[in-house]
Order: sequence, then structure tokens, then C-alpha cells
Amino acid sequence: MSRSEAPSDPPIESGTFLSLPLTAQQERTTSKWAVLAIVGVGVFMATLDSSIVNISLPAIATYFGVPLNGAVEWVVIAYLVMTAATLLTIGRLADMIGRKPIWIAGLVIFTTGSAICGAAPSLVFLVAARGFQGLGGALLMAISPAMLTSAFPARERGRALGMNAVIVSLGISTGPTLGGFLTDHFSWRSIFYVNVPLGIVGLIATALVLQESKVRGKLRLDPLGAILLALGLAALTAGLSFGQEWGWSSPLLIGTMLVAAISLIGLVVAELRVQGPVVDIRLLKDRVFASANISLVLSFLALFAVSFMLPFYLEELRGFQPQEAGLLLTPLPLTIALVAPVSGALADRIGTRWLASVGLGIACVGLLLISQLNAHSSLGDMIWRLVVIGLGQGLFQSPNNSALMGAAPRGQQGSAAGFLATGRVVGQSVSVGLAGAIFFSLGGNTAGAALTIARMTDHHPLSPAATLALQQTFVDAFHVTFVVCACIAAIGVFTSLVRGNERASSRA
Repeated sequence: MSRSEAPSDPPIESGTFLSLPLTAQQERTTSKWAVLAIVGVGVFMATLDSSIVNISLPAIATYFGVPLNGAVEWVVIAYLVMTAATLLTIGRLADMIGRKPIWIAGLVIFTTGSAICGAAPSLVFLVAARGFQGLGGALLMAISPAMLTSAFPARERGRALGMNAVIVSLGISTGPTLGGFLTDHFSWRSIFYVNVPLGIVGLIATALVLQESKVRGKLRLDPLGAILLALGLAALTAGLSFGQEWGWSSPLLIGTMLVAAISLIGLVVAELRVQGPVVDIRLLKDRVFASANISLVLSFLALFAVSFMLPFYLEELRGFQPQEAGLLLTPLPLTIALVAPVSGALADRIGTRWLASVGLGIACVGLLLISQLNAHSSLGDMIWRLVVIGLGQGLFQSPNNSALMGAAPRGQQGSAAGFLATGRVVGQSVSVGLAGAIFFSLGGNTAGAALTIARMTDHHPLSPAATLALQQTFVDAFHVTFVVCACIAAIGVFTSLVRGNERASSRA
């Protein structure tokens, strides 16, 4: 937002990341740049870990002697489920006891969990360790936006979140390439050990540098709400992640989604009756806050399909190796890293509404362009399309996050950050479930698997006609998947446009 539109925050020294404002007599606060550096270490570890593991799953499956589908998928899913289940509760807890203890606990748990994952003697042990590591990741990701928006003055909120987006993009883009290198030259265990020195550095810096006032808000934790929230989001995430494998009409999936629905409906009923809800639904009465959250979920629902679907395109249809596929995907996060700081700084000057809407509109066009790729598209054709999507996503992300965090009262920044992080995880999970369902139901998965098998064997080569038919089936399914994603992004453009007056919705 412009300087004239910025909310009139209470005087607060740059670098403070508190639930309540400080006076001049209170303790010294940490430099905003020190907060950014410390947050950067934790965010980089968490995002690196979210992208580095996938490429090593085949090596993990081979080591433990299990198929690539089934139990080994829980190495990824356990982390995701634990994160989704705890993000909002952690945000609320941070508003109660402060962010520094939450941050330290996150670094300790994540670093320890990484070391345990690297030493796992069995697959079951590894899955359990990944769940523990996911709790550490949730502690870090749930409060990092609140730490930044409180460390920087309101007029630099977009700039801070833009720089945070750079760190996220670098973590995501580094993961596949680094994971492939470490797995090829060392072992899959090294992808977890790489977090340990980073975590130790982050812990030392946090202990020595980060300052926080002891003043706390008079808030209570809602245990019933926390349990219902965890159960609902865990069941929802697990169901969406395994929907295709279990079958979309299977009793197991229906039961899982029923548990999710009952828990989340019960959560809404319970939270409206308690004085200190773990999920403050009243925040959603704010038009800017609600619009920014809906737009956030829709953006990840539409755009995360690119990261999920492109590896199938590159490896199954085009025949690239996993490490090559990881490299070819890097233009997307790198473009976001270049654009997000600029859009964040621009949002501080001209407002968030139009930047977010235009950005998601560009990304929507990019999704339509991606849908036109086929078996003969050049690498240049793919790369410039990824750049278009990255441009749109970078323009959207920082302004939208700035509007979301700016619409929440300062004493509820932790809760707002929890909403942001949860919306991201839920959007990503639904995106995988939806894109997978469309692509697989149209025969794309079967065609891709057949092409891969034919490429790997010389005994039963496919005829040119059969190869062409399989390629066309894959391309048709790919096309429909991304057209649907583009339609979802278009709805997100609308929800960004109806955001309303930021000044009216912003609070001190």
C-alpha cells in the first residue's frame, strides 16, 4: 500500500518482533536485518527440505527394498501431514508466549530430526523421524512471516516479505539439484545431514543476537480446538495425498475425508464458543484478510501443479533424467526470486490490490501457455513459459502476503502467519490431489508409464503409431489439467480484485 494508505501503527522500533508494542524504556531490540538473516536460515532449511527429498525417494526405496509407491511415500507425506496439522496452533501459541522460544524450539527439533533421519535404520523409523522433523518445520514456517513483518516498519512490510520469498525460492530451486548431487556422490542420508550445520549456525545466531520483550498478551490455548484442527488437517492432507493410490471412491478415502469434514466442522462450532480460540475465525470477517487468504489458497491450488506435473512431462514424455529435470525446473523459482522483492517494495508504495490481481492474471496466462507444450516443444519454449508463470507468481506473492499480514492486529500476527502457512500447505495438497486426479483419469499416467517402460527396454519396442498415440494421450491429459488450473487462477484474480479498501481493514 502507499505511504498515505498505510495503517497508523503504534510507534515501534525497527527490528521489534513482539505481540505488543514496546516503550523507549524497554529492552534493546534486534536489528531488522539480523532478524531477516536469522529467519532466512530457518526458512531456507525448511524449504530446501521440502524439495530435496522427492528426488531421492528412488534411492531410499532401493536401500530399504520397497517399491517406489506405497510405504516410501510416507517419507514425504509424514512431513506434510505434521506440518499442516500444527501450523495454526503454533501461530496462536507464539502470540501467547512469544516468538523467540518457538523459533529456538523449531531449530532444535528440525536440526535434531534431520540428524535422526540421516541415521534411520529402517523405513518405519525414517517416517517417524520425518514426522518429528515436520513439527520443527512447522514451528519455523508458522511464525517466520510474523517475525519479519514485526521486525520491519509497516511501510517496508512488502519489501520484507519479498526478500523472504527470495529465500523460499532459493531453497526450492536448490533442492532438486543439490539432492541429486548428494544422492549420486554420497548417499541419500546426506540430504538430511546437510541441514545439521545450518541448524547449528541458526541456533547460535538466535541465542546471541535475537532479542524479545517479556511482555505477553493475556491469551489462553484452546486444547479442544487444537485437537480438532490437527485431526481435520492431517486427515485432509493424507486423503488428498493418497487419493489416487487408494482410489477416489475407496472406503478408506471416503472415511478419511469424512473424519476431516467432521473435525473441521466441529472446529468451527467449538471456536465460536470459546473466548481464546486456537483459530480466531473472527479474523476472517475482515474483508482484506479473508480475500488475501482465499487468493493465497487458490494461487497455490493453481500454480503448485506446475512443480508437480512438469517432472512427469520431462521424465516420462521427454525422457530426461531426474537431475536434468530438476535443473530445467529452476527458471520458475529463480524468476520468483528476482521479481518478489521488487513487487514487495512496489506494494509498499502503491498498494497490494492491483499488483496481486495483475500478477495472478499473468500466472493464469502462463498456465495456459504451459498447457500447450507437447512431445516436440523445444527447451526454450518450456523455459520462457516458466518465466511467465514465475513473473506472475512473484508479482502476486509478496503483495498478497503483505495485505494478509497487514490486515491482522499486531497482537495476532502469529495467528495470521499461521493462516498464511496453513493456506499454503492446504493449497499445495489440494493441487496435487486435483491435478493428479484429472491427469490420471484421462490416461496421462498410464501413457507416461508405458512410454517410460518402452524407453528402458529393447525387447518389445513400440511401433511409431503406438508411440504417437501414447504421446497424444499424455499431451491431451496434460492440456486439460493446466486449463483447469488456469480457471482456478482466474477465480483467484477475482478474489484479489474484490479485496476492498486496505485502509479500512488494516489495524494497529
